[in-house]
Parts: sequence; structure tokens; C-alpha cells
Amino acid sequence: VGSQASTLLRNEELEEIKKEAGLSHSQITHLCSRFELTINSVGNWIINAFFPEGEDQVNFRGFLQTLAHFPTIEDNEKSKDVNGPEPFNSRSNKLRFAFRLYDLDKENKISRDELLKVLCMMVRVHISDEQLGSIADRTIQEADQHGDSAIYLSQTLKWSIRFLH
Repeated sequence: VGSQASTLLRNEELEEIKKEAGLSHSQITHLCSRFELTINSVGNWIINAFFPEGEDQVNFRGFLQTLAHFPTIEDNEKSKDVNGPEPFNSRSNKLRFAFRLYDLDKENKISRDELLKVLCMMVRVHISDEQLGSIADRTIQEADQHGDSAIYLSQTLKWSIRFLH
């Protein structure tokens, strides 16, 4: 491991990360050299995904574990350990991760207001407020199975199965 990676990780942590994240030694070294966070208008929202609940700091391992949600599922199938934990980039873990991004108040549900705030952060420049409201309303209507104008993780997992299979 490069000098910066060796100061951030013990060898056993490096090996665990390689298994958990499905990354090669050189990929980890490269990412370690770029382990730097910058903030922009959407940055706070995205950066918060890297921080464990209740923490105000992130370590390199946590950074890589969060990044591990993003590779395509097919890449992970080749190195999947059937006896190990579910990979971070499995469909269900990707959905859990995405759900946490939208659950701004961490109440384990996504309200229309939360969905609208996230949509505004991502696309407000290109879409009118009225269109964003319509998108939020339709999304809640399609995914809400309890009739309480909110989306829960269990609903998200069930709802997504229709589109993934």
C-alpha cells in the first residue's frame, strides 16, 4: 500500500476492505490518495452519507464502505463470498443506502417534504417547482402502501422489486 494508505489503514483492515468493498489493492491506494471531501450546494447532503449515525468524522474504511454501494452488481457477483455478509452493492443494500439519503430527518420514512427537498437540491435549475411537486406527489402515491403520505424502507424494497425483476 502507498505511504498514505499505510498511515490510514492496518494491513488487516486493508484485507477486510478488499473483501467488503470488492476493490483491488491499487484501487484502494488510489482512493486513499484522494480521500478528501469538498462541499458544494449538494455536497452536504452527499457527504452526510459517509458519516456513521451520530458521528462528525469519517475514517477511510467508512469512506470506502460507502463507496462500495456504487459498483454495478455484476462486478460483485464474481467475488461474492456466499458465507460472508451481504455485499454493500447488493440491490437491497443499494436501496437502503438510497433510502437513507432521502430520509433527511432520520425518522425511517420519506415524507413528501423530504422528497421535494432532495429533488430541489438535485434538479431545481432544470424543472419548475410545480413540476417537482407533481413528481413528488406521484412518487409518494405510487410507493405509499399505508395511505399516510410517506414511504418506508419496507415499502421501498417491495416497490422496487417490480422494477428490478
